[in-house]
Amino acid sequence: MSGSQIALLGAIAGFTIFLGLPVGRLRQPAPRLKAALNGIAIGVLVFLVWDILAHAWEPTDAALSDHKWGTATTGFVVMAVGLAVGMTGLVYYDKVMAARRARSQAVSTPAAVPVGAPGAPAVPVTDPAVTPAPARSAAADLSLMIAVGIGLHNFAEGLAIGNSAASGSLSLAVMLVIGFALHNATEGFGIVAPLAGDTVRPSWGRLALLGLIGGGPTFVGTLVGQSVVNDTLAIAFLGMAAGSVLYVVIELLSVARRTGMKELTTWCILGGLLMGFLTDGILVAAGA
Repeated sequence: MSGSQIALLGAIAGFTIFLGLPVGRLRQPAPRLKAALNGIAIGVLVFLVWDILAHAWEPTDAALSDHKWGTATTGFVVMAVGLAVGMTGLVYYDKVMAARRARSQAVSTPAAVPVGAPGAPAVPVTDPAVTPAPARSAAADLSLMIAVGIGLHNFAEGLAIGNSAASGSLSLAVMLVIGFALHNATEGFGIVAPLAGDTVRPSWGRLALLGLIGGGPTFVGTLVGQSVVNDTLAIAFLGMAAGSVLYVVIELLSVARRTGMKELTTWCILGGLLMGFLTDGILVAAGA
């Protein structure tokens, strides 16, 4: 199999993420549907945190079993740094975006002249021509963070596909492509769940960008993995992915709490979690 064919397989594995993205354009889904989508997204992402950390820890675990203390220490440190970067990076990104939204809202709300003041109109008037466009919503920022976290994870998946092909294990590479394609199809839901019914309806261009951020790294990772076989690099990206996805789970849980639909959310989280295990089980059963 040629390098271009392997790259094509990587692209297929990554871009099945687009299958779930149209859900983000739902205009006014019922509150229960929004709560259900949010719960499913949480379940899928919780599975991803477990799955990512299991793969990130695997080389370190093997090194400990072989008493390779230096390799084990390096693996642990790289994973810990990746986790820290993934979580704190999104914390500060969210902080900056919140400050920008606050400034935009302050600017878009002009100071009203007190009614009754000399020369003041009876009712405060605002000039729509000078009112700035609304800031990007918090839901849009959250969906972007989810896409970034999933993208980091998918880069590591691409490395696995490329590494398998480079080592001559083409059947394994194909099975990985099938399994990751199934995973990515469910991850698309996780990305757009916050956008369903948002005040600002996402454009098709916006959804395409989110799909590229989340799924494109699988293709890039496949290209890199064909020439670079490096456990430390894979651990670093898996650590960052786990940290970022874990932060997003915390954010989605706060959204779930505000809906007040605890029973529905719980069942949907369970369903999303089982979806993750089901697709992973299919991959394992296929021999990958």
